[in-house]
Amino acid sequence: MGWFSFGSSDGPKSAKASDGGRIAPDRSSREQCYNSRDLFFECLDRNDILDAIKNDADARKKCGKEIAEFESACSKTWVKYFKEKRVMEYNRDKTIERIKQEDAAKVAELKAQRAQG
Repeated sequence: MGWFSFGSSDGPKSAKASDGGRIAPDRSSREQCYNSRDLFFECLDRNDILDAIKNDADARKKCGKEIAEFESACSKTWVKYFKEKRVMEYNRDKTIERIKQEDAAKVAELKAQRAQG
């Protein structure tokens, strides 16, 4: 097994070129993947599920149709990537929000000190 192993488990879009390399998904395949991802993530949002990897059973129970479409439209590696990216972006956004609140509190504190002094 090499660094970049692409087998039949990588999904339906892992077509092989005549030289044995992989053929990249075309625009319509990517668009179909992105659309199915968005529908799956909307379902997760409606059901308050953030991490579809840790909560796989719950996600499959509540969003079975959407996850089936997502997994059939996207390669296995893309599915994993998008699920991980969703959690990472959520955590990033929460961190940015917390920092902004802390900065606003510091600014208010400094203004109060200046007003008193």
